[in-house]
Amino acid sequence: MIYKIDIKVHFFCNNHCRFCIQESKRNYPPKSDKKVKEILKEGRKEGAMGVVFTGGEPTLRFKELLGWIRYAKMLGYHNIQVQTNGRMFCYFDYAKEVIEAGANEFGISIHGSNSKIHDYLTRSPGSFVQTVQAIKNIKNLGGRVLTNTVINKYNLKDLPNVAKLLISLKVNQYQLAFLHINQIIFNDPKLINALVPRFYEAMPYVKKALDLGIKAGIRCMTEAIPYCLMQGYEEYVAEKIAPDAHVFDAGFEVKHFALYRKTKGKAKGPNCRFCKYFKICEGTWKEYPQIFGWGEFKPIINSKNA
Repeated sequence: MIYKIDIKVHFFCNNHCRFCIQESKRNYPPKSDKKVKEILKEGRKEGAMGVVFTGGEPTLRFKELLGWIRYAKMLGYHNIQVQTNGRMFCYFDYAKEVIEAGANEFGISIHGSNSKIHDYLTRSPGSFVQTVQAIKNIKNLGGRVLTNTVINKYNLKDLPNVAKLLISLKVNQYQLAFLHINQIIFNDPKLINALVPRFYEAMPYVKKALDLGIKAGIRCMTEAIPYCLMQGYEEYVAEKIAPDAHVFDAGFEVKHFALYRKTKGKAKGPNCRFCKYFKICEGTWKEYPQIFGWGEFKPIINSKNA
């Protein structure tokens, strides 16, 4: 059963994030209004109860987005999420109209606890202030806010401060996602050195950020971090609870994204089969060990039951 559909309505964006995994698709033709509505109908036939409008930045097609949200609500979708950088929702009336149309969840990207870090990574001056205001507006209007922060070298030490900020904003959940190395970065040693941290560098800051959320009673998760690095924090691995999705991408579809992620996007090392978490762990994005090898990943063998 497909629990949700993920519609990438286009790939242009008003941010220019240094690590964007969709960067190479930026000029790909957008989906038409008719196509998006056809996908929404198809999703309900599959039994999907949730839909994510994403891209690119979906709010840049505001009038169409409102229509898609209303149509999704009419078709019976229960969970209607807009995945966004949040900038357009800094305008209260805009946020109000989208929520009144039927959107009830917002996946917002925020990559630093201040303008210096966030705006550097988005390459969009003023984006931090707009994103923070967006979170405030959506929360004041009763919407659910789930944030995503991409872990990279520039924001590594700032992750606990990001957690403190998000706790103060009363988000419903925050997620720390290890950077997925795109082809632009993969082919440029300077960019690798500038942006891609090693896991051993990242984990102390990731765990401090998680500790803050756990103490505050706010749901916090990680994404793309293998279980062997999450000892004591296994319940905060997002892949363990992430629902399957039918993704409508740039001219192609992925019917079961969970399976695609495990078999195409990620990889496990030669010793992973000895780990007690082998069956439930997805490993790491495959590009990381292609660059750095498997030395950091040590199988956990102290129990028969994960």
